[in-house]
Amino acid sequence: MATKKKSSGRKYGAAAGKQVETEMHEFKLGKLKSGRSGKKVTSRKQAIAIGLSEARKKGAKVPRKKS
Repeated sequence: MATKKKSSGRKYGAAAGKQVETEMHEFKLGKLKSGRSGKKVTSRKQAIAIGLSEARKKGAKVPRKKS
């Protein structure tokens, strides 16, 4: 009976974390705006999603979006 080893390791790279940190800072200052509409971001989750998206565009280690 072979047991399957749990995959351990970081989900996100350091660069992705730094990008999220930057976006959260803007969010807290009230200067973070969303994509095309340019409306002010109101939720923390949205701010984190924007940070991860930006990191993904820059080529940082971020898993693919679940579709």
